Amino acid sequence: MLKLYGSMASPFARRLRIWLANTEHEFIDLQIYAGEDREFLAEHNPTMKIPMIEDDGELIYDSRVIYRYLSQKFKDAPLSWEMENVLTLIDSANDSFVQLLIAKRSDIEKDDDKLFFKLHNDRIAATLKHLNKIVTDERFKAWQYPQICLYCLLDWVEFRQLHDLSGLDNLLTFQAQHQDRIEVTATDPRVE
Repeated sequence: MLKLYGSMASPFARRLRIWLANTEHEFIDLQIYAGEDREFLAEHNPTMKIPMIEDDGELIYDSRVIYRYLSQKFKDAPLSWEMENVLTLIDSANDSFVQLLIAKRSDIEKDDDKLFFKLHNDRIAATLKHLNKIVTDERFKAWQYPQICLYCLLDWVEFRQLHDLSGLDNLLTFQAQHQDRIEVTATDPRVE
């Protein structure tokens, strides 16, 4: 059976949990920052990041690579290059938010004049602005992997209170349109 390793709160693991909602799999919730789960992760995944999957003895790392692997296995149509670019935008913003959250949890004092914070804040602002502009495009009418990834990013940002999304009305509308989906409510980190 396909095993998905991640954490309940991870937006990268959640996107796969939602996408796999109708596929038999086992989700293993790891506490990745300490203890036995950290040791397990170090032993099985040299990146020491989640998510990862185990499928027929094969370990696959990184949500995007996992998606590509499984979509080929399930014989899904490949994403267009436009949608690959959209995923890059979503992943870039998500990665920057993760880095800022880690800095905060490490008690690194936020200083917007420092290069680290400036680069991440600029990336976040630019990608969210662009996503807000393109989310009304016809390509976002479907509920497929890129749209799931966007939803997970937006919901995680609100869940962790990482950024004020006011003024990004198209993104907020997109989020509201999908918040009551059964696979979204079933994976909500606020209730798990």
